[in-house]
Amino acid sequence: MTLSRYVSSYPCSESPDHVILFSCRTGAVVRVSRSTLDAARAGTLSPAAAETLEKHGFLAPGPEAERAEMLAWFDRINAARRRAGMVAVLTRRCNLACPYCFEGGQAPEGDMSEETADLLAAMIEREYLAKGWRVDMDFYGGEPLLRPDLIRRIAEPLRAAGGGLFHGNMVSNGTLLNRAVMTDLAALGIESVKVTLDGPPRVHDRYRPYGGGAGSFHDILRGMGEVVDLVKIHVGGNFTRETWREYPALLDLLLAEGFTPDRLGTVRFTPAVGGRGSGALPHFAEGCATCDEPWLAEAELVLREELMKRGFGVPKPGPFSCMIELESDLAVDADGRCYKCPAFMGHEGYAVGDLRAGFSPTAPSYGYNIWRREECLDCSWLPLCFGGCRFMKLVETGAVTGVSCQREYLAGTVETMVRRGLAPGRSVQQ
Repeated sequence: MTLSRYVSSYPCSESPDHVILFSCRTGAVVRVSRSTLDAARAGTLSPAAAETLEKHGFLAPGPEAERAEMLAWFDRINAARRRAGMVAVLTRRCNLACPYCFEGGQAPEGDMSEETADLLAAMIEREYLAKGWRVDMDFYGGEPLLRPDLIRRIAEPLRAAGGGLFHGNMVSNGTLLNRAVMTDLAALGIESVKVTLDGPPRVHDRYRPYGGGAGSFHDILRGMGEVVDLVKIHVGGNFTRETWREYPALLDLLLAEGFTPDRLGTVRFTPAVGGRGSGALPHFAEGCATCDEPWLAEAELVLREELMKRGFGVPKPGPFSCMIELESDLAVDADGRCYKCPAFMGHEGYAVGDLRAGFSPTAPSYGYNIWRREECLDCSWLPLCFGGCRFMKLVETGAVTGVSCQREYLAGTVETMVRRGLAPGRSVQQ
């Protein structure tokens, strides 16, 4: 066994004769002596040290065997997986007018029919719940709370048939949250709601106004307060190069309003997507079109630190699985057409079927397996990337013609994340 090619090493400032190792295959972090690192590279580790480092993904049986293992990464996951992640777009209608909405102007307009809702529920029950699979279902839009009746129509039979296997979630702008509706939906298995706050009020209201131009921030905060004890509230935000520095003020406002880390689920901010390619939003020039824009790494690291300073949890870097590569995951549009990612809905050539005629679990047009090439397989960051975000490639070029390489972004951010999360005293010696 020798050192995996998917391991990064960093100097250990407090102990110059040690280094910090990070395994991209597992997300594990360990401190080792330089002599242990040399032995790992040479394949001469002691049995005890080798056992520990192999267990946590730092060692591999050899370059060719490790490459074969990586090529089969998603084959193994799909063969063993007994869980489906589903996204259901109930309506394309929305009461907000966000300038970066990737659904703006796309067909189909309007709502899911009751017939399509019944077909969706029947498909999920037949293909997943009846086989004992867990189903995590996101009700999405547009704004899904414009059609709570459709949530009930889909969730009620799945809740009854699932035997505890159905888990419902909602992605909402938050303006229509209220206690009466969420009490009803929580009883049908809706466990969480993700809302979006794009900064403190003066910033958020610019990017997420109602159709008439009025701000939505305080309505969202009111709704969160009404339901935070009924369902788990997750908070997201879409920042731009001009707005990301405003987010610490949002965090302070949330704390002042009583939305402390123990009362919320995840709090995570991501860049708004703009575009240069024909496939995205060329009119929204403030968002990022590639993941290697120079301001993005700084924004991600600063906001991560601000979250941690206030006690909010942050995800640790680790292996990435896009739903495009997961055969059981599916996004269903309001008209019943099926996609492998909700961001591609309405884009010509990306539907993988529909609820009436059937659908394919794989999607060549999305760049399925596009990372299976020499440059990616040789890259130490592969398990954190696997070709990057396909929608970002569509934004950049107008089609998924190659990988959306994240090498520069990962090289600029992971070391700081690893150092910040290293547990004191965790080390392996030769």
